[in-house]
Amino acid sequence: MRFLLAVAWLVAGFTPAALAQTTGQSAFQGYPNRPIKLVVPIPPGGAPDIAGRVLAEKLALALGQPVVVENRAGSNGNIASELVARAPADGYTLLASADSMIAINPHLYARMPVDTLRELVPVSGLATNEWVLAVNPSLPVRTLREFIDLAKKSNPVLAYASGGNGSQHQIAMEMLKQRAGINLLHVPYKGGSPATTAAVAGEVAAVFSGTSSAGQIRAGKLRALASTGRKRSEQFPDLPTIGELYPGYELVIWLAIYAPAGTPDAILNRLNAEANKALALPDLKARFAAAGGLDPYLTSREDLAAHIRAEHDKFGKLIRAVGIKAD
Repeated sequence: MRFLLAVAWLVAGFTPAALAQTTGQSAFQGYPNRPIKLVVPIPPGGAPDIAGRVLAEKLALALGQPVVVENRAGSNGNIASELVARAPADGYTLLASADSMIAINPHLYARMPVDTLRELVPVSGLATNEWVLAVNPSLPVRTLREFIDLAKKSNPVLAYASGGNGSQHQIAMEMLKQRAGINLLHVPYKGGSPATTAAVAGEVAAVFSGTSSAGQIRAGKLRALASTGRKRSEQFPDLPTIGELYPGYELVIWLAIYAPAGTPDAILNRLNAEANKALALPDLKARFAAAGGLDPYLTSREDLAAHIRAEHDKFGKLIRAVGIKAD
């Protein structure tokens, strides 16, 4: 029977590859014909949630179907990653993921529920941001160099806050410690907001905080010393980058959209094109900026995939060198 079917396919001009391509094309022709679900790995209100909701609104208009945001927090995003990776590969279940879920978690956990590089496929960029190294105003430093000098001679060592073991707050500081040759005491908190609050209260000397802390910096509750981006922050144009003192230091936070592996290319390409159109809109850029200094992240699927692999390797080397482990 299988032989007869194979002969029939060949007579009709179909090879297995052509049949798969035809199936993908037919799926694309009717896509989308029902609501799309966008899974966000944090509770409502954080940067990935806000950015995801803004993009979902624009995609719904472009695609002619609702794009419904579903918050599935827990396990540093692993719950959301697994939910999407196990969903049908039909373009109706997407993931708005922070870079840490894809490029950092695999190096922190002895056992991951999902192989993030194999079971999730990049669809489009979403947003980028950067960290700001900030200190409590009582610390007698006003520049990054002064902070490094103080850290080298301080006894006891200066303490810094992070959003938890393995968080990007910790990653950013460990990168600085390596480059500057300093020792600091790591004090993990349960999230970035409590970590920033600890620095404001003077419980710790320093913290790497997102540009969402701009209000606290401008109010004098924190003193900003440097940012982690490749270029100076639009929110703090007078603030130097760490790379200006330590060339090559760069840590840009990025958010992206993913689909289950096996989703047809035609669907992925359309989603990428519509996402990039939406991300280029001036009103979306303004809403992203208001959500904590986020910048739209426009990129092709190919460039995003290459970026993910490079970040995966970079963070893996650092985590192994420092010996960071998840809580």
